[in-house]
Parts: sequence; structure tokens; C-alpha cells
Amino acid sequence: MALAWTTCFGLLTLIFAQQVHANSIGICYGMTGDNLPSPPDVVALYKKYFIEKIRIYSPNPEVQNALQLQDLKVAVGVRNEDIPNIAANQTAADKWVSTNISPYNDSGIQYVVVGNEVIGSNLGKYVAPAMANLRNSLNSVKLVAIRVTTSVYTGVLSMSSPPSQGTFSPSVVDDMTAIVSFLNNLPPENPQHVIMVNVHPYFAYAADPEHISLEYALFTATSPVVRDGNLDYYNLFDAMVDAFYAALEKIGGASIEVVVSETGWPSAGNGNFTTIELAKTYNKNFMNHIASSGTPKRPNISTVGFIYEMFNEDQKPAGVEQNFGLFYPSGQPVYNIF
Repeated sequence: MALAWTTCFGLLTLIFAQQVHANSIGICYGMTGDNLPSPPDVVALYKKYFIEKIRIYSPNPEVQNALQLQDLKVAVGVRNEDIPNIAANQTAADKWVSTNISPYNDSGIQYVVVGNEVIGSNLGKYVAPAMANLRNSLNSVKLVAIRVTTSVYTGVLSMSSPPSQGTFSPSVVDDMTAIVSFLNNLPPENPQHVIMVNVHPYFAYAADPEHISLEYALFTATSPVVRDGNLDYYNLFDAMVDAFYAALEKIGGASIEVVVSETGWPSAGNGNFTTIELAKTYNKNFMNHIASSGTPKRPNISTVGFIYEMFNEDQKPAGVEQNFGLFYPSGQPVYNIF
């Protein structure tokens, strides 16, 4: 009996640990493929592996209907091309919310994400006013708990090393300052303000392997690689996130929390830089890392993160972009991390 109980307890501990790791992360669900599973089957896959957060890049009625009453936390994106109209017209924002959010009250929408990597483009100036109009629209229909944010990439930093020197490029300072001002002035009934950031150590490593070690990129370094004042950095992910925090502080955004809207590692497409083993190592270590700690700069703030992405998508550009998926379109894992 003692042996049976020990075995049972061990299995329960393993299952619980797997669920904790899965529940601390989300996975981006892109649909740029012609052979992907149906949305109900995709939602079933999230549930099977205890993945509780999902990011979709644009509204999709079939997906959002499949998410109803599934107890998942959802981030819904605004298409980049829709941002100028929403920014210019409160009525357009109201219509966007009434069409894409209000009918799906039971789908667990947690974030409305105004564009993906728009800052740094000619649409950047429209992001803050679009966020403000969508916030007004959501508040007007009592959806005050849904956060309005945008997704930025770390390439908008002109300086990122050491992390404390993180600084936004001059070309984006005005747009980022407008976003920070909007977030800092939210009414008290709205939840804590966050900004989403796409953080991709893979691209930094692949672009400069002579100066960035693989261990630093994969969370496997056993000693500090970067010392920044009294802070030690063992992995590039933390350094990139903290550089963004430092940049936010320089424009008045010290109280804003970063949510990682994308991170991942391709399993093919760029020779020895992209193997299944490397992708598995990065994503598994990422899951373990954010489940256990914050960053050196914000050690007491748990990082919320989305892995990029759910499936290998065959209609994306050839190469690494087709190979970030955790699953094949068949639903079989490319590698096991859960």
C-alpha cells in the first residue's frame, strides 16, 4: 500500500507540475496555413495540454465562438490596417467592440491588443488614440476588466546593453510616450496597465553568434554573462525584458508591467541554429523560468508570456517563419514540452 501511495503521489506531483508550467504561459494561435485544424479542434488541443492563455492576431468569429465557455484567457488583436480608422473615430471603435468583443463575453477575453509591431512604422502615431477610443468603447458597455494594450517589438530600442541603458529610438519616442501617457491616466475602475512586447532571443543570437553565446540565449548559462550594476544576467531573455523596462522608465512608464506577447525558437529553417532540440530547450526553459521568477530588475513580478506559436504554418515565408510551431497541423507535437 505504501508503495502504491508513493507511486500515486509521484504521478499527481508530476501532473500538477506540468499544469502549473502550462498555466503560467499562453500560446499564440496564428492561422497562416491551408492545412490547420478546425478552431474547435484547436481549442480542444489547448485544453488537452492545460494551456490556459491564447493570443489571436485578429478577430475571428469561428475561433471566438469555439472559445465560448472554455475557461481560457484570450488576447484579441486589432488588425494593423484597422488602427487609423479606430483612432480617428469613436464610432468606429464602438462598432469594432460591438462586433468583435461584446458578442463573445463568455470567451474569456482579457486583452484587446491594438496592432502587432506597429510602433516604428508609419501607423505608430495612431496607436495611442486607437487605444483610448477602444478603452472608452469597452467602458461604455461595462467591459472595464478587459485591458487595452499594444504589442511592440524590442527592435524599437536604440540601446539595450547593458539592460539599465535601455532607451527607445528617437523615431519612436513620441509614439511610445503617447502610449505611456494613456496607460498612466486610465480611470481607477480599469485594471493595471500593461504593454505587450515581442521578445525573441533567437533572432538576436542568430544575427550575432560570435558575441552572444548559445547558453545565454537558451537559459542554460551557469554563471552570470552580463553584470549590470548589482544585477546579474544569466539569460538574454531577462536582459531584453529589463532593457524594455528601463526604456519605459525613461519616458515615465515605471509603473507599467510588461507582458511577453511572443517568444519562441524555430525548429528548422536556418541550419544548425534551428533544430528540434534547440527549440525544445528554449521553450521548456522559458516555461520553467517564468513559472519560477521575474527578471533581475523586477524579481517580484511574475512574467506573463505567450510562446510563438501553436502550429507550423505553411503559408508563411519559407524558412524559420514556417517552423516556430509547437505542433504540426495534424495536432501531433513537434516536440514534447508539456
